[in-house]
Amino acid sequence: MSPTEAECLQNALKGDEDAFTALVEIHQTHVYNLCYRMLGSPQEAEDAAQETFWRAYRNLQRYDTTRPFTTWLLSIAAHYCIDQQRRRRLPTIELDELLDMENFTPDPGPSPEKEAAEKEEIEAVQKQLADLNPNDRAVLVLRYFHEFSEDEICRALSLSKSAVKSRLHRARLHMAEQLITQKNRIKVEGRSNETQTV
Repeated sequence: MSPTEAECLQNALKGDEDAFTALVEIHQTHVYNLCYRMLGSPQEAEDAAQETFWRAYRNLQRYDTTRPFTTWLLSIAAHYCIDQQRRRRLPTIELDELLDMENFTPDPGPSPEKEAAEKEEIEAVQKQLADLNPNDRAVLVLRYFHEFSEDEICRALSLSKSAVKSRLHRARLHMAEQLITQKNRIKVEGRSNETQTV
């Protein structure tokens, strides 16, 4: 936590609304990204991020200062998104934004074939992420997109360490099995197309 963030947090805990606004500005990208990856819609992610900050503001006095503020805030976001997914049953994610575009640097001159293959792979990952149950997806998103440790995920989602490990294992296994199935289907379709053109 930077000194500025620590000062803002201390002042916000004393009731300073401007300090809380500064905390929102510091964390808005992380909260929005988590919500977007969980809900798949920019509008829903914006609404969820706003709701997260509103809930954090209303419950700021419950914040345990021994925990990282980011962990507490993202746990509020993750729980809210899980609730929304349960209600809506629309777990989709936009393809282009599945990857963190800030850290993604494309090949300067990819061939059309390579681009098509990469797009298919991203689509397969996106579909499998969308097929996970909301709790497993939350664990996976926190672990791989926000680089939370298992202990941080435990605290953020109020799960035991064994539950986190189990959910991570189940989610990775599901995604691996489905990606293999998808790749095999693409190979079979490719062979079928080659046979038809001969």
